Amino acid sequence: MSTELRRLRNYIDGEFRDAADGRTTEVVNPATGEAYATAPLSGQTDVDAAMAAAAAAFPAWRDATPAERQKALLKIADAFEERAEDLIAAEVENTGKPIGLTRSEEIPPMVDQIRFFAGAARMLEGRSAGEYMDGLTSFVRREPVGVCAQVAPWNYPMMMAVWKFAPAIAAGNTVVLKPSDTTPASTVLIADIIGSVLPKGVFNVICGDRDTGRMMVEHPTPAMASITGSVRAGMSVAESASKDLKRVHLELGGKAPVVVFEDTDIAKAVEDISVAGFFNAGQDCTAATRVLVQESIHDEFVAALAKAASETRTGQPDDEDVLYGPLNNPNQLKQVSGFIERLPAHAKVVAGGHQVGEKGYFYAPTVVAGLLQDDEIIQNEVFGPVITVQSFTDEQQALEYANGVEYALASSVWTKDHARAMRLSKALDFGCVWINTHIPLVAEMPHGGFKKSGYGKDLSAYGFDDYTRVKHVMTSLDV
Repeated sequence: MSTELRRLRNYIDGEFRDAADGRTTEVVNPATGEAYATAPLSGQTDVDAAMAAAAAAFPAWRDATPAERQKALLKIADAFEERAEDLIAAEVENTGKPIGLTRSEEIPPMVDQIRFFAGAARMLEGRSAGEYMDGLTSFVRREPVGVCAQVAPWNYPMMMAVWKFAPAIAAGNTVVLKPSDTTPASTVLIADIIGSVLPKGVFNVICGDRDTGRMMVEHPTPAMASITGSVRAGMSVAESASKDLKRVHLELGGKAPVVVFEDTDIAKAVEDISVAGFFNAGQDCTAATRVLVQESIHDEFVAALAKAASETRTGQPDDEDVLYGPLNNPNQLKQVSGFIERLPAHAKVVAGGHQVGEKGYFYAPTVVAGLLQDDEIIQNEVFGPVITVQSFTDEQQALEYANGVEYALASSVWTKDHARAMRLSKALDFGCVWINTHIPLVAEMPHGGFKKSGYGKDLSAYGFDDYTRVKHVMTSLDV
């Protein structure tokens, strides 16, 4: 007997709607491989409606005082706490993540991040006014950019929605947000929560596929396009946005080097790195995926990391002993499997390297050693529970290997030598450098990369500033 699928809907101008032409797609729970809902496959009419709603709401929201915007965001944060179990249920169905870890590792930082940007709403400051020319006073205004078209990814659908809407709304912008076509459930629920707080049209959600996202970016209304996703997707957005010179905010892929020197506490480093590499099934652009180990401790480190991987479990969301759940979709499972199947002869899989179970998209914690700098799995993002290990001789070679990829989002250095850590933190060409840790994030510090990892910052005052524009005002004193 077939189970009736739940119907998800767009949220436009303060109300839930189906796609104008009635088209839908099925949404699949990756822990089971079975569909549990349908979502709108939004087309041009839906995009037009959402953009019109956001544009109509913008003047009033722009002119709301910072205190009013702060108050609204604080109410949203409180509502997230009150609806935490509903958000967790939606996100677990979206992604197959462990219930306990979703509760402990996602809800608290999300609420904190919204409250941070609530505070940032009242910090829209320009430089002090001054007379830089005789008889004339200049000052700077910080203003919202306007309507923001935002596209969130499937690896952290709920949290990335927060990273998108919170700074944009705090700065006085209005938003049209599209979740990934594979993970719309929690974002639609967020729209329901936010809808009880914000004026209609300030926050809109439209579901859809890649074409829907392209229509959003190419639409003439938005002043800014923001995406978290793959390098390919980011390049496409940048190209589309260039046609009418939209501002672009891109948080793209990563290939984080984890540089481990011989003076490191191996047991502690292995414990932390394995968690940072396998958490969320490695589906994290900052994951500790590419370990570089000084040759004198290489073999010992690989053996310890393989043991840690063998003791790490993946499984169903209600299993309290698992570290991570499934890969998000069958295409991602195929991609991860493909990297392992195409390994060169000199590579050695020392742990994992296979799918787990017959139901869902689970993949074993995997460690691959014996790799060379030019190998495909070193140069390209796997986005799965796979940690690679390379050996280096000295600091110079470690830097050469670490910086020798096209990504530049995050990195870490593991050493007891403070001077070495400082040298590496300067020389590593990545937007974040952790020292003797990997992956912690705080709302007050920026997150964003260089090179093919994109540009613009999430979180922090820098992320807030990205959603503002600077205006110079000059007035004559001789009137």
